[in-house]
Amino acid sequence: MSEQAARVETLFLHGTGDDVLVVPSREGDRLFRAKLELKATDAGPRPGRFRVLQDAQEDLRDPTEFVEIARRADRIRISEQTPAAQRQRIRECLSGYQLEATTVRTCRLCAGAGRYSPITEETSISHGEDRICRRCAREELERQLHHHGAMTGAARQRLEELLFEVGDLDRILDLLKGQLDPDLTKVDEMDATVQAVDPVPVDELDVHPRLRSYLAGRYDELLPVQSRSVNAGLLEGQDQLVVSATATGKTLVGELAGIDRTLRGEGKLLFLVPLVALANQTYDDFREAYGDMVDVTLRVGGSRVNDSGERFDPSADVVVGTYEGIDHALRTGRDLGDVGTVVIDEVHTIAEEGRGHRLDGLVSRLKYYCEQRAGSTDDDTTSGGGAQWIYLSATVGNPEQLAAGLDATLVEFEERPVPIERHLTFADGMEKPDVANTLVKREYDHESSKGYHGQTIVFTNSRRRCHEIARQLDYSAAPYHAGLDYGQRKSVERRFLNQDLAAVVTTAALAAGVDFPASQVVFDSLAMGIEWLTVQEFEQMLGRAGRPDYHDRGRVYLLVEPDGVYHGSMERTEDEVAFQLLKGEMEAVRPRYDGAAGVEETLANVVVGGTAAKRLNDRMIGEVPTTHALGKCLEYGFVDGLEPTDLGRAVTSHFLAPDDAFRILEGIRADETPYEIVARVLLAEER
Repeated sequence: MSEQAARVETLFLHGTGDDVLVVPSREGDRLFRAKLELKATDAGPRPGRFRVLQDAQEDLRDPTEFVEIARRADRIRISEQTPAAQRQRIRECLSGYQLEATTVRTCRLCAGAGRYSPITEETSISHGEDRICRRCAREELERQLHHHGAMTGAARQRLEELLFEVGDLDRILDLLKGQLDPDLTKVDEMDATVQAVDPVPVDELDVHPRLRSYLAGRYDELLPVQSRSVNAGLLEGQDQLVVSATATGKTLVGELAGIDRTLRGEGKLLFLVPLVALANQTYDDFREAYGDMVDVTLRVGGSRVNDSGERFDPSADVVVGTYEGIDHALRTGRDLGDVGTVVIDEVHTIAEEGRGHRLDGLVSRLKYYCEQRAGSTDDDTTSGGGAQWIYLSATVGNPEQLAAGLDATLVEFEERPVPIERHLTFADGMEKPDVANTLVKREYDHESSKGYHGQTIVFTNSRRRCHEIARQLDYSAAPYHAGLDYGQRKSVERRFLNQDLAAVVTTAALAAGVDFPASQVVFDSLAMGIEWLTVQEFEQMLGRAGRPDYHDRGRVYLLVEPDGVYHGSMERTEDEVAFQLLKGEMEAVRPRYDGAAGVEETLANVVVGGTAAKRLNDRMIGEVPTTHALGKCLEYGFVDGLEPTDLGRAVTSHFLAPDDAFRILEGIRADETPYEIVARVLLAEER
């Protein structure tokens, strides 16, 4: 014992009840732990029982060994957490041997565990009414995280960085309970950016007088992206890929070209979008804006009657449609008339797994239709029959490459009209509606400098959860998804625009541009169905937050469930996905083809183009294995030579993948009811 004592640098004493914990250390390493009892004598407090702690046992030693250790120590420290009366007794005991001690502030948890850990205001972490060292704060955080399930290294690192930044463990633990301290939830801020572009005055536009008169009554000059497009040849018929953030005015680019050409008698405008809800809204906007100049109709599917009850008019000057609606017309041989302008909105959906290849095929087929309509006989399959093609997107990771694939001039404008704060907080699935409720109320109670209440879009991953969350919000809210009928969707849109709704709760699938002027976006889920969002989808959705005419800034909140998944097939967890989305690079936009997709597009191109099918395949952006796909079409009985069979026409007119077509055939041959056949197909998709 005396050998160890001779080499002691610090003797740490910490009062615990009736005992004094004794911890000698050398070069920062603890030599042993012991407990000392002080006994009262006529000369004052003196060492009594002295027990060295070894694992679960206590080794009783002579009390004089404590005195020897104390005399050999370079310094003696008493913890500030030791009660004042006990500190005094320790000092009196040491004084009896001409020894002095200094009281120091130490980590309470370390002291209780027999570690000497002096702390200061700057180096310690607040916890309750006490302060603890960083090591103990990190260990306590780890214990709490264990109760919340596994968490990725990125999430742990984020929480540790916040812990050491704010120096308050309780505030960090509150984050795990869904608390919304903005100073802690805020990850970053995307600044508003403005590029210098000389604006084009509206009265100088070389467009039809009626269109110029309409525009002049509303605007003095074009917005930057519109001006840049005009300067790049928009009104001279130049095909363009226009990439610019949400709410920067891309839609008017397509309107300028299409309405002008229509009024000049140079063919109708096809304005195509990915979703029925967006088509309905665009149709209403076009009718309100241009209804006294041109006839506007809607084509959203194979039916002649849209869900508002009005008939599709193929002779109209302007056709607003979904991709599938126009593609169905092509696949079934419908006459769309002379087309002067084609606008493909949300063109980045060409990269969507499962349906992106259909947009790729639609562009090729529609260009072929325009060429045939114009009587083109040359082999230039990129001309589009004289029609002008405008592609619009807010999120493209490879704009130059995509523009080249579309044979279009790139018009890129990097501007964010308002700054966007991005926040992240942790909550499990049961807690998320309560957190969303707090956010919705806080946002709606805030009024912007423009005089508008803050309104929220809550994105979730299923229609059922849309209704669940909407019911749990205290302020007026409504679900909004493709399962609602036309009248219900229009009612929600109208109430939101009138600020009668504090929030809409919608599926991620409707992120593609429905015009809800929200100041805040809340992600209840980072999945679309059972698939995690891509960086591109995430950027598209968060871009809905903040409109320059309504709001001073946008806010985005990610409600993240540690270790959360939505399907057993998901390899990553929600907290892992969250940090990948926040830090990720935009994916390249390119169609994805598997064998079934190649067969489906090749068959559609045979139905539309016959012997020109290979040229249609070659013009598509994605690489279609034409020889293999044609071989499969022959094997499946979809084609006979380069002529579609009746089965092939039925398959392509209903947008069926080969496997689904065969499941339906099996059901028919087994004399199953339509409901049984549908169940057969849906069950196969879920496997």
